[in-house]
Amino acid sequence: MTRKERYESFLEYFSENQPQAETELNYENPYQLLVAVILSAQCTDKRVNMVTPALFEAFPTPEHLANAHFDEVLPYIKSVTFMNNKTKHLIGMAKILVEDFNSEVPEKVEDLQKMPGVGRKTANVIASVVFNKAAMAVDTHVFRVSKRLGLVNQNAKTPLEVEKTLIKHIPAEYVHVAHHWLILHGRYVCVARKPKCEECKITHFCRYFEKNKPLENQL
Repeated sequence: MTRKERYESFLEYFSENQPQAETELNYENPYQLLVAVILSAQCTDKRVNMVTPALFEAFPTPEHLANAHFDEVLPYIKSVTFMNNKTKHLIGMAKILVEDFNSEVPEKVEDLQKMPGVGRKTANVIASVVFNKAAMAVDTHVFRVSKRLGLVNQNAKTPLEVEKTLIKHIPAEYVHVAHHWLILHGRYVCVARKPKCEECKITHFCRYFEKNKPLENQL
């Protein structure tokens, strides 16, 4: 199967079976999503969703968070990974958001990356989810699944390489939702250690399954 055919099959399957895929982070506005995505780095969405309600109640606006002290914010996120760094990042992000962007989350990836704790992946999430931009955030799930499916070169070494390939081959109107297709498939089916191929509905265009399918399926 060619790469073009894999992309066609990928788009066909998910657009029919999971057309409304969305982030599993809970939020009510762009500011809250930005906070949640920063917290989600190397941490599960489930854990983040457990801490953000109280955090958002205590710091409902960028101004509240920008004026907070380290010791005021830390207790709210002490159960997430890298809590000390993330506390600093959240306060620093809020200060820049207030001072440089009039408390409004910016649309441009380049502007988003000016804030502490906001790398390219986080910036792409915000651009995609909030502003429906054709931005592809490549986390560990997207990186793994896109390579296993054969959507990107097996030799791709960096998230940026994977991002550029996916953006090149996925029509712009599908990019924001394709990001979630790959994440959710990686989170629940194509898991890291042992992919659940026996449950998977897209083995018919999966390069990994082609190479590793059980012997009985090859007879």
